[in-house]
Amino acid sequence: MKHLKIINSLFVVWVMIGGASSLFAQADKPPYLSPVPRMSYPNTLAEQEAQLKKDPLMIRFAESRTKQAADRYRPLYHFVSPESRLNDPNGLSYWNGNWHLFYQAYPPEDTRQHWGHAVSKDLVQWRDLPYAIYPSPERAVYSGAAWVEKDRVVAMYHGTGVGNMIATSSDPLLLNWDKQTQPAIPSKSTTGFAQSYSVFDPTIWKENGIYYSLSAGKTEAKTSGKYFGTASLFSSKDLQHWEYMHEFVQGDRFTRIGDDFACPYFLPLGDKYIMPFYSHMSGGQYLIGKYDSTKHVFIPSNHGRFNFGASGPGGVHAPSATTDGKGNVVIMFNMNPGKPTGEWNQIMSLPRLLTLSGQDEVLQQPMGDLESLRYNHRVVKPMKLQANKETVLPGISGNAMEIIAKIDPGKANVIELNVLRSPGKEEYTRITLYPGRGLSNGLLYKAEEGTAFMPFDLLPLVTGGARQPRPPFTRASIISLDNANSSSLPDAQSRPPEVAPFLLAQDEPITLRIFIDRSVVEVFVNDKQCVALRVYPGRNDSQGVSIKAVGQDASLLSLDAWQMKSIY
Repeated sequence: MKHLKIINSLFVVWVMIGGASSLFAQADKPPYLSPVPRMSYPNTLAEQEAQLKKDPLMIRFAESRTKQAADRYRPLYHFVSPESRLNDPNGLSYWNGNWHLFYQAYPPEDTRQHWGHAVSKDLVQWRDLPYAIYPSPERAVYSGAAWVEKDRVVAMYHGTGVGNMIATSSDPLLLNWDKQTQPAIPSKSTTGFAQSYSVFDPTIWKENGIYYSLSAGKTEAKTSGKYFGTASLFSSKDLQHWEYMHEFVQGDRFTRIGDDFACPYFLPLGDKYIMPFYSHMSGGQYLIGKYDSTKHVFIPSNHGRFNFGASGPGGVHAPSATTDGKGNVVIMFNMNPGKPTGEWNQIMSLPRLLTLSGQDEVLQQPMGDLESLRYNHRVVKPMKLQANKETVLPGISGNAMEIIAKIDPGKANVIELNVLRSPGKEEYTRITLYPGRGLSNGLLYKAEEGTAFMPFDLLPLVTGGARQPRPPFTRASIISLDNANSSSLPDAQSRPPEVAPFLLAQDEPITLRIFIDRSVVEVFVNDKQCVALRVYPGRNDSQGVSIKAVGQDASLLSLDAWQMKSIY
């Protein structure tokens, strides 16, 4: 190990004095070696921490963060790569007392994907660690997942040009990764015959001593030439020899023709299972349903979305997810840019906790110790919202804030709350609530009764021909997040509004938890739904907040606002 440290140290010195130029010339040719500095680390936490203090990458990352801190659009409390850009989050996991986030990173001296790495105790305060997985034999290190075992963490990811790869780590901070020299699941058939599956963006888990993996993709329907999402299931006893089993998702009637199941994850959620994924056509989504562990198939019974429209510009992108150990799921996303920002562009969303409510309803709420970032608390006292009159809230202003607003919509048609609002309303980002304006569940026709009825919103359920007690009255409602007027800058790209459904019980107030962080707004409503997008106000005074009821009066029951500290 001592000799390895000396060799790696010499390599770093050689890179820093210019030797990297010759290596970079070879980086895009087999065996695709990366010129990015790479160290080996000891196996105790104390020794690792001591070495990290002198690590050239850690010094470089710190200098880069300091240099970029003044960028007006660079978030303060959403994770951003320390240098260059980032893409998909990968391998979100909990190991040895820390949350680990990996992500597609693009080092400045070699802009092929490597796995970047950050660690956190609370999912809020993130600490940079060195790049984790480097290219070779693959051309680039694409997306994948991590499975935590008692004595190690197993990462499975797509290595471009070769197939799905395996790497393992067992040290305290997951700094040293041992990679299999051959792909676990090759991209190309070794038999000469065409494969019946695609090899891309894998996830991995283990049950009853057997490893399982999903490989993402989409398949052409032979009769129509259309494509639909697929997730191919593989199994292995030793992580080296993998066998294709079958298509994993059975009876999917929810996703669109043209969707693919990129970046899939498969995790228990309550008494069901959830498969979050990303469609390159229509964005982040999930399927929820039952898992037949005998046949090893997933039978979805419901579907939901994490973004509501295309993922770009400025929308939610791919997920990375893991269990919280209590039957719930922790999930994060990267978010696409909507404006050129120089060296960096994409960011990570806040972590969300997914829980299961009722039969198939997935709830979402922010996770992590976000309260620790709050300061300069401001309160707005309860007030009547006079119909059709916009009220600018005095003392509530900022571009890095958390706002919790509790509203009784009464009989108002619309509740509108504007953030990042300039005094003359030249720029503003609009949050709009439509109580009771969502889709109903439609009509259910029962031939044996010769009638039709509304199964959810207006009339009782019918099961097996017998009318059952009506469920608690709920209103299918809508939240919209719109950045059409967020920026007057010519290169800031707006997107169609994020329009998301949520259920509102009778007499239930609306509670909004709004996170504003320079170039991103995320809004959670009643812990049932979340909408998020990127924004780029061009005016320095676009920091105000206003509220309005439309049609009839409503009531602001309470509003609390805090400025938010930087996590760096």
